[in-house]
Amino acid sequence: MRYLVLDVGGSAIKYALMTEQLEFVEKGIRKTPRDNIENFVEIIGEIYDEYKYIIEGIAISMPGCLDGEKGYAYTGGSLKYNDEREIVKILQERCPTKIVIENDGKCAALAEVWKGSLREHENGIVIVLGTAVGGGIIINKKLYKGKNFFAGEFSFIATNINDAQNKENQWWAKSGSEALLSAAAKVKSIPIEELDGHKVFEYVNNKDEDVLKVLEEFTYNLAVQIFNLQCILDPEVVAIGGGISSQEILIEYIQKNMDKYHKNLNLEVPKPNIVRCEFGNDANLIGALYNFISRN
Repeated sequence: MRYLVLDVGGSAIKYALMTEQLEFVEKGIRKTPRDNIENFVEIIGEIYDEYKYIIEGIAISMPGCLDGEKGYAYTGGSLKYNDEREIVKILQERCPTKIVIENDGKCAALAEVWKGSLREHENGIVIVLGTAVGGGIIINKKLYKGKNFFAGEFSFIATNINDAQNKENQWWAKSGSEALLSAAAKVKSIPIEELDGHKVFEYVNNKDEDVLKVLEEFTYNLAVQIFNLQCILDPEVVAIGGGISSQEILIEYIQKNMDKYHKNLNLEVPKPNIVRCEFGNDANLIGALYNFISRN
């Protein structure tokens, strides 16, 4: 059987024709409409039209606080036009097929517990480092969503209790990719527009001392928050995802700073087991597919 799987992001909609064996038969990408829900629905409808005669349904990963059972978006994340919408019902008016939705960070966690870094564990946390800090919580092999479908929205964790309401002190502003780019641009005295993740890690891998200091601070902040999550949930493993997680040195620095932080505590408390997510940029697609299959 084949499925149309969509990974809706703030700037692009990645899509794939997939099988249950994780075969990517075809892949494509379209620009995400930023103006209104009508254009959003039509873009998805155009993709659906290409495959409607050969698919079992549509599996969607998308931003927001979502009730997958009801097909309802309480919030649409960066796509504000999806706030408080019966999004599945709206999409089915254009695409009359089975449609299943789930939050993007939670899809990444589902991918890892299905076939990835959490497959041999009962409990774990996935942290996705993108523009913001998303992720998902796995308890007893199942996705934990919380009463308001907000569990795993790590971006909003405060990092400074003395100025907690300042958005600059929310975790997304400290550990999102923009924070890394901004700090690197500052020390290199170049416009942030001239940097991306690849360029930053080119500096890192070339042993640029200034950017290595930036990475040191960036990963120390990450390590502290990962330890906080360990205190709350005590998972078997914490898996790091997002585009920059493909850099081996990022995981090395997170682990190094976790070792440093844990040692300085001088307490008999568990230290997080940190690993890399296995599926990279395909995680949301794979998790969305698993979500569809497991509910049908």
